[in-house]
Order: sequence, then structure tokens, then C-alpha cells
Amino acid sequence: MNGEIRIIDDVPAAYAALIEEAFVKSAPARGQRPFRLAASGGNSGAASFRALMNSSVVDFAEVDLYFVDERCVDLSSDDSNQHAIAELLGDKLRTLAGFHPMSCEDGAEAYDELLRKAGTLDAVQLGLGPDGHTASIFPGSSALDVDDSRLVVQNVDPSGTNVHDRLTLTYAGIRLAPLVIFTVIGAARADVVAKIAAGEDLPASRVVADRVIWLIETDAGSLLNGVGHE
Repeated sequence: MNGEIRIIDDVPAAYAALIEEAFVKSAPARGQRPFRLAASGGNSGAASFRALMNSSVVDFAEVDLYFVDERCVDLSSDDSNQHAIAELLGDKLRTLAGFHPMSCEDGAEAYDELLRKAGTLDAVQLGLGPDGHTASIFPGSSALDVDDSRLVVQNVDPSGTNVHDRLTLTYAGIRLAPLVIFTVIGAARADVVAKIAAGEDLPASRVVADRVIWLIETDAGSLLNGVGHE
């Protein structure tokens, strides 16, 4: 398992604290540009983002919000990450320095170009599926093998377990940020966490960045035999 492992009771609070730290530390280097954060959907993504919303440190007027992945569904659908995160933001949506959802209609190339113009991200939040997928990079999918020249691709789960076509950051897209934070919540993730820790080659295992931190809820880390407990 690449990176730092932290087994903790409150993953969303720990995530918010890490983003607060990164926000403050990056300010001198960023200068006038906003803090560029890429968010994921799913339960852990929503819970972590909700905790960040309560921060008294992070000024959302200085946050450029990007997306890790998106399902190719109608924007009114509960399966839409854009819809879910916009609902979480509420009135804060209007205060953001930038809001950059993915669009399957515009395609992967348009989001790839957007990221290239940005040049870098400051932090990326990732979830973990029971099958070991992260972002929308699934076991056996074509996104596993794209070269580093592509930051965003369209992808599908070949097993059919995760429905809908997706847009997703590639591994190169994730590496645009020096800080990548996995948020892993729930006992249903315990088996896959143990597999990744044991070195099994799953999509989440291949994520590399300057700093990768795994925030793993106690139940999700129950099979790790004391590793990383705080």
C-alpha cells in the first residue's frame, strides 16, 4: 500500500484537517491563484466534503473545485457527482473561485485541456470501491493502461457492477496534485483494504503521488492487525 496509513475513528474530520493544513501551507507558493481541489463522489467523498464545509480555515472564495470522475447521467440524477456536490455546497457554490464539473457531453478531451491550462492541482480526494477501484478506474478496464500523456479518459466497468459510462482522471491526472488523500469508510471495505495492504495489484494500489495518505475508518481497517492505528 503506497503512502501513509492512518486508522482513525473520524475520517471526514481528519480529511478536513489535512485540507486545512494544505490550504495554509500552500498559500505563499500559490500567491494570488486559488487552491485547486479535486473531489470524488460516493459516500466517503460526500461525508468528507461535508466536513470540509464546516471549516473555519478554508476560505471557499479561494477554492477552485475540480472533479475526479463523473457518471454519464442526466445532471438531475442522484448518480451525478456534479448534482451531489452542488447540493452539498448550497449557497457556497456561488462563493467558489471556480466550479469545474466534468461533462460527458463535452468529453474527456475538454476536461483534459482544462487541467492542462490549470497546470497543477493542490489536493485530490479519492474513495475506494469494494472491488479495489478508485476514481472510475476499474479492475480490467481500459483506463488502467492509458499512457501518461492523457489526464482524463472515458471508461466503463467491464464487470458491469458499476453502471454508467464514466469520465475519470487517469493516474497521470491524479499525479497533478502533490497530495492525494484516500477516504475509506465502512466495514464493507475491510477485505479490499487488507488486499491492498498485502500488495495485491488493484487499481487503487497503483496510485502514486508526492504524498499519498490513506485515511481508513476503524471498521474498514479491522483486518490490518494494528498497522497505522492512531
